[in-house]
Amino acid sequence: MQTCLGVDVGGTFTDLVVVSETGVRIEKVDSTPDAPERAVAAGLATVADEKRLDSVDFFAHGTTVATNAVLERDWAETALVTTEGFRDALEIGRQARPDIYDLHDSKPEPVVPRDRRYEVSERVGERGDVLEPLDEAAVRDLAEGIDAESVAVSLLFSFENGHHEERVGDLLTDAGIESVSLSSEVLPEIREYERTLATALNAALRPTMEGYIGRLGGELTDAGIDAPLRLMGSNGGIMDAETARNRPIDTLLSGPAAGVRGATHVASRLGSETLLTMDMGGTSCDVSLVEDGDPVVTTDVEVGDYPIAVPMVDIHTVGAGGGSIAWVDDGGALRVGPRSAGAAPGPICYGRGGAEPTVTDAHCVLGRIDPEAFLGDVGGAIAETEAAIETLGDRLGLDKRDAAAGIVEVANANMARALRVVSVERGYDPREFALVAFGGAGPLHAADIAADVGVPEVLVPRAAGVLSALGLLVSDVTYDASMSKVRPWDAVDPADLEETFREFERQGERRVPDDLLVDHERYVDLRYEGQSFDLRVPMPTEVDEEALGAVAARFHERHQTRYGHAAPEEPLELVTVRVRTRGVVDPPQLEPTTVSGDPDDAIRETRTVRFEADRETPVYARDDLPTGATVEGPAIVEGPESTVVVRPVDALEVADDGTLRLEVGE
Repeated sequence: MQTCLGVDVGGTFTDLVVVSETGVRIEKVDSTPDAPERAVAAGLATVADEKRLDSVDFFAHGTTVATNAVLERDWAETALVTTEGFRDALEIGRQARPDIYDLHDSKPEPVVPRDRRYEVSERVGERGDVLEPLDEAAVRDLAEGIDAESVAVSLLFSFENGHHEERVGDLLTDAGIESVSLSSEVLPEIREYERTLATALNAALRPTMEGYIGRLGGELTDAGIDAPLRLMGSNGGIMDAETARNRPIDTLLSGPAAGVRGATHVASRLGSETLLTMDMGGTSCDVSLVEDGDPVVTTDVEVGDYPIAVPMVDIHTVGAGGGSIAWVDDGGALRVGPRSAGAAPGPICYGRGGAEPTVTDAHCVLGRIDPEAFLGDVGGAIAETEAAIETLGDRLGLDKRDAAAGIVEVANANMARALRVVSVERGYDPREFALVAFGGAGPLHAADIAADVGVPEVLVPRAAGVLSALGLLVSDVTYDASMSKVRPWDAVDPADLEETFREFERQGERRVPDDLLVDHERYVDLRYEGQSFDLRVPMPTEVDEEALGAVAARFHERHQTRYGHAAPEEPLELVTVRVRTRGVVDPPQLEPTTVSGDPDDAIRETRTVRFEADRETPVYARDDLPTGATVEGPAIVEGPESTVVVRPVDALEVADDGTLRLEVGE
């Protein structure tokens, strides 16, 4: 059996999961946001077993380096080379205002300032024909004057013909510029702003990611790990380190995507393939939707203030984590987040110097978590926690228990809205889904949120607190290829479309390790003629006239589901051709530990817990609950890295693999 190691860096904790012939080992260490590789090294030290680390066959990593760089706008000085007349595409953006109805909103600061944006004389037509040759002499001249660490090249219609971009890239490299990103490689698709933005961000992030991967590689070597470094991509698949260096924009949702993959894997073993996922950590909550056993992937995601059009798992994030700080606004209303206590000092109940009340502190006051036993080595600041919540309650006219309950309710409302964004607003009925709750804080809130949204069942995986790290070990190697080809659908030549698909498949096969089984998925983005936005539709394996007709019918069905109407009589337009290539990974076998006995023997204590009122509530040790056991609410189930709240109207069952199945009462 292979020894597999997954490491996911979060805002508060860095999680490690080791799967080997001796079983599964889980560790959590404090994150070090200023140098994430230090936390990885500290985590490796906690599992520093010479035999285990020397024998690691597979190492995968979920990182927030690119995400944090975008959120903090802490990236390399970048230049942009574009077609003459298109210098200000980054400035103009999508429309006059990011929110058309907000007269006071402002656009995000351009990734590349105007004095580092350069124009070149060239022109390619909308079908790829060269209308004006590239002025190579002018490119050589401007290359000599570029003072930047990295350069983005985004020329008009390069998705139809990328030769001019490739030549500009060669000339920049010849001039000594080492980091060059081409839009025809980063995002060869229509929409000038999105394509240019993605290329500029990729260029801006490359030096940062290259430095991080280099430092991380050194830490792995020092720890004795010889396995190749692999990273999780935003599309829910694993990539090699070289790809991550060249395409850091594909890692913007690295950690959250791994969590969705882990949730999908656990739920599929229980026969559940239609899911909502909720990953609540220390600083935020990430929610997503899984349809037919596969996370929904989109090209319409915002990270910080920027719309990112590369394929990503459709994750919606809100600033509601265990460390989210509760505060009172100028109007006297209780708010929670987005500011977080983070890893240092953390919530007050950690006993590390925190002074502002958080969601985790509220749970301590409500009796839902034990502040003296939280994560083993922290906790104990009970008096300080209660005093801070009481002070907040005084401003609201509430006692400390009601104030704590209010904090949890506000956080729940924020997360319930997020779940509706990825379900109801996408045309899905939450009553047809199960909710997979994970992250250190997710299982504390899952039952309340599921009841609010209308989800009938909650699944809490055995490794809920480190599920993103586990997801790294069960994800396929994935490569996405795309190209915009805007054509009337009834004018598409099936042979030409088939050849485009096959070329993308050949590219993908070259990126997948030889020892993995290769699988291809074909898609097209279609729209009604005159529309601005499109919908993705899967394509059959063979392309012919019959297949084109079936795809058109499927588009109308999806349009009806998504928008509540369809127009089958209207002509369609092909926008983009896509192929997803998977190198199918054989996931490590996680053998469940069977526990027998009486559920009452798992009761650790009884304490007062606040639900709609105070209740004397049994507290169960999760690892001691027998397989197949059922527990009627109210109850608290405490595990090594997460706690499950079972409300008085809920019932809980322990599945064969240790997953807790929570039947949500009304």
